[in-house]
Amino acid sequence: MMFSDFVYGPEFLQATFETLQMLSLGLNTAFIFGGLIGTYLFLWRPGGLNQNPILFHTVGTIINIVRSFPFVILLISVGPFTRLLTGTTIGPIAASVPLSIAAIAYFARIVELALNDVPKGVIEATQSMGASTSTIVLDVLFVEARSSLILGFTAMTVSFISYSAAAGIVGGGGLGDLAIRYGYYRFQTDVMATTIISLIVVVQGIQFLGGRMAARYNRK
Repeated sequence: MMFSDFVYGPEFLQATFETLQMLSLGLNTAFIFGGLIGTYLFLWRPGGLNQNPILFHTVGTIINIVRSFPFVILLISVGPFTRLLTGTTIGPIAASVPLSIAAIAYFARIVELALNDVPKGVIEATQSMGASTSTIVLDVLFVEARSSLILGFTAMTVSFISYSAAAGIVGGGGLGDLAIRYGYYRFQTDVMATTIISLIVVVQGIQFLGGRMAARYNRK
């Protein structure tokens, strides 16, 4: 079956755009805010460069709470907050709110763990030369942890493709919504098959690119 012969071609293209929209908003938000939170968790940890046990445990607990929610439940739970921000709880923009919240918590942990893997000797050597905390973070920690950060972000992206599909259950739009409406409720197997194949191709492509980039920047 050629794509030009696919009856639901326009709907498929629209659903693909909505999925990319959700992923773009969610992952960019996670990269910025999750990256900041993860970095500060590393700095605040006991024995860290700017240790602050109260903030470390408080923020860490909040992240653990968010990560403990199954995504569909989180999607429903933050409905009032989503409506406050976007004016609705339906559509890809609205679905991006819980997706962003989950992604921030997910990536914050990835960043914290990646920075924890940087050898202490490297940090101590930089400190002995009088480098500031910001210099250590930007020029040492992020450089040394690039490979782990790339792999972590790649894994998060793959996971959140499935999360964005789950958003279709509650009217979030995207490929998940298309598969449910046509592939499941209307028994349109061609729609279901096209959606599954498309997601597989996208996931494999992202995993391949992420792996290549991580290998390029691997300093071990």
